[in-house]
Amino acid sequence: MNRVDHIGIAVSSIEHVLPFYEQTLGLKLLRLEEVASQGVKVAFIDGGNIKLELLEPLHKESPVAKFIEKRGEGIHHVAFGVKGIEERISELRDKGVNMINETPKQGAGGAMVAFMHPKSSHGVLYELCDKSNIKEDQA
Repeated sequence: MNRVDHIGIAVSSIEHVLPFYEQTLGLKLLRLEEVASQGVKVAFIDGGNIKLELLEPLHKESPVAKFIEKRGEGIHHVAFGVKGIEERISELRDKGVNMINETPKQGAGGAMVAFMHPKSSHGVLYELCDKSNIKEDQA
């Protein structure tokens, strides 16, 4: 793991919570996008030394919708920046980590992502996030 890339925060409505991040905390919205493969609308917030990723479910079957239904809004995952995501997945599996995604899939901003199962990581949902395939100004 190279570094913490971002922290994902599940929210019911980006439109509703965005004023807190922008006006109350004084943070800057970097971009909005929809990630159909994950069933979410995403807002990236510049947190200074780390990005915050607000995740709004696009439909009731979205994993984030199910998370909110079960646990409420709040921290959803911590994403580690990696290079060579396929190799990292293989290394983790060799060390006994169960992966939600056995192969990476495209996530927000074009990054390749894969999630570790929280049962293998002491209750924390971790994401592997490989941005080596995208330009630096897009990451």
